[in-house]
Amino acid sequence: MHYDFDRRIDLRSTDCARWRTYDEDVIPLWVADMDFASPQPVIRALQERVACGVFGYPEGVSGKPTDNLELRQVIVERLESLYRWQVSPEEIVFMPGVVTGFNLACQAVAEPGGAVLVQPPVYHPFLEAPHNAGLERQDAQLTRLPDGSYEIDFDVFSSKLTGQTRMFLLCSPHNPVGRVFRGDELLRLAEICLQRGVLICSDEIHCDLAYSGYQHIPIASLDPEIARNTITLMAPSKTFNIPGLQFSFAVIQNPELREVYQKSSRGLAGWINTLGWVAAQAAYQEGQEWLEQVMAYLQANRDYLIAYVRDELPGISMASPQGTYLAWLDCRSSRAGEMMGGKQDPSAFFLQNARVALSDGAMFGAGGEGFVRLNFGCPRSRLAEALERMKAALEP
Repeated sequence: MHYDFDRRIDLRSTDCARWRTYDEDVIPLWVADMDFASPQPVIRALQERVACGVFGYPEGVSGKPTDNLELRQVIVERLESLYRWQVSPEEIVFMPGVVTGFNLACQAVAEPGGAVLVQPPVYHPFLEAPHNAGLERQDAQLTRLPDGSYEIDFDVFSSKLTGQTRMFLLCSPHNPVGRVFRGDELLRLAEICLQRGVLICSDEIHCDLAYSGYQHIPIASLDPEIARNTITLMAPSKTFNIPGLQFSFAVIQNPELREVYQKSSRGLAGWINTLGWVAAQAAYQEGQEWLEQVMAYLQANRDYLIAYVRDELPGISMASPQGTYLAWLDCRSSRAGEMMGGKQDPSAFFLQNARVALSDGAMFGAGGEGFVRLNFGCPRSRLAEALERMKAALEP
């Protein structure tokens, strides 16, 4: 079927946080969910389940590897088809969310004096997760190139690892800078971690959102030894726009590591709600047609945004995202990048002067001040309206 992503849906009348946080005259392009209706098979599956009217404890409550075998097999087949990555059903661990997943990973390696390495500027819960587990956070900042893209400085990465480093928390594809890492980059990261005895936890929630010319590679798929040293986190939430249903999973192929990880919840992480199971299975089994159409639309939105920033927003620059529906805008040389209240806060400038809500780059850690993150997962007319407002705000 044909999906209409130009259709504007009234989300302010729902409980959508992105739309309920700001005043009605603000265009919200901040939180990373999309304005598009989810695939029709997902909606239909949810409607059929709700029609039953009984919502008892779901099958996954026990956490046994024999629970939800059909969904496990769907995921196994998907990983093989997309990435030629062979996993077994029992190597999949379900959980309510990827943020929960990497916080559990930090709990699993927690010990006095331990540390976790991250690569800022990065999704802000990465910056908080080590501290939540009583661990130190170590930063190996990504290097920004003259064209606005980012790369890994492997000398910096290696130098930041210490005898206290217990885990490297990888964001792949990277939020907010939009990198889809190449196989050689991932292999080098993994080899350094293996040599130094550092576990890898890889948040790959944006794995399905790589644009034409780029291919996501799960770091654990590179080599069996790397797989034994890696916790991989994935979810259908960003892909099919169902984050509110709280479904994700980890792939942990080392049985000893999997046991430690599952014990790390200490009774704090709950099971998946019934509708989360239903939506995930329908999305993975029947959502591909929708995904292909939404990726074409997002890529066109991305290209429209790049051209508009280049031609119409003086002093602002951005590199083309290789994946995700998030743009990382450098506002430091623009009017929006001028000091406000003793710091660069272009998000506050655009909220005040354009009535457009963006994510403040400073929240993503080192290298983020003076930047904003913009979510272009919306109807193009809404994106165009927001950009026109930003253009007007930048005029002297």
